[in-house]
Amino acid sequence: MRTITFIDAIREAIEEEMRVDNDVFVVGQDVRGAIFPHTKGLVDEFGPERIVDTPIAESGMYGVAFGAAQEGMRPICDFMFGGFSYVTFSECSVTTGQYHFLHGSQHPLPLVITAGVGTGQRLANDHAMSIHGTFSHHPGIKVAMPSTPYDAKGMFKAAIRDNNPVVIPWHMGIMMLKGEVPELDDDYVVPLGVADVKREGTDVTVLANSLQLQHALEVAEKLKDEISIEVIDPRSFVPFDMETLLTSLEKTNRLVVVDEDWESGGFAATVSARVMEQGFDLLDAPVTRVTLPNMPVPGGYMEEYVAPNPERIEAAVRAVCA
Repeated sequence: MRTITFIDAIREAIEEEMRVDNDVFVVGQDVRGAIFPHTKGLVDEFGPERIVDTPIAESGMYGVAFGAAQEGMRPICDFMFGGFSYVTFSECSVTTGQYHFLHGSQHPLPLVITAGVGTGQRLANDHAMSIHGTFSHHPGIKVAMPSTPYDAKGMFKAAIRDNNPVVIPWHMGIMMLKGEVPELDDDYVVPLGVADVKREGTDVTVLANSLQLQHALEVAEKLKDEISIEVIDPRSFVPFDMETLLTSLEKTNRLVVVDEDWESGGFAATVSARVMEQGFDLLDAPVTRVTLPNMPVPGGYMEEYVAPNPERIEAAVRAVCA
């Protein structure tokens, strides 16, 4: 297989789906100018009718995508930065999530919402905040986030083909991460709702995603002679693969959840509650969380004091295994 970057894998997924389905198009801010490389060159091949630049008017931008999806097209709505989606949150969470239900399950809504998110770039709150936990709170929307180039291409293709609305942000901290991806003529998808065991272990399970997955793997390698760490990438938050997590806990009996969502009401809190409900007897220690504190993400070097990192993950692993 080839080795390409994470962001190039996303671009390939969009290109390939646009080539085979004329109903797929991209709408967003500066998608023609390619502020991020995943839309670089798309307007040259597909033209301005399918690579649609909009003013800085998120509600109008999302309205274009939502209306097109109602008519059977497959829009990819790119908010550039995840925090910008909050400007139109009533439409892209509540209205979108309820649409299929309110229409008696008779009307699909094939729509992809994407944006760059996450710490590591020192961009401060509006640009760095993660959105997966908040969107996961609203029924009717699938929420996923890839962590490797292979998963990025396969999951974006799955999201574009899905008849449900899918929120699939990508982490800016792993934009240039390289990994193996099948050849261009080898069509594949990574199913949404299926977690992946990235590293097997026996002493403790660490559930982590995107940049934090890379940190968890780093810690697992560092501690391999002391503590055997099983690292699981959830890949999808909704639907969430609870079976894979519980199977892991049958071996390890300990869990650390690492997530760049906030501590209160975040994804890690949801996972912790579900494990307590469905797998309490498997635990030899309380579930431990490594998350953002309940404060806006600061800019500049101060970000390092609040973001999850390898040191905080290692400390959590050692504490839960003590």
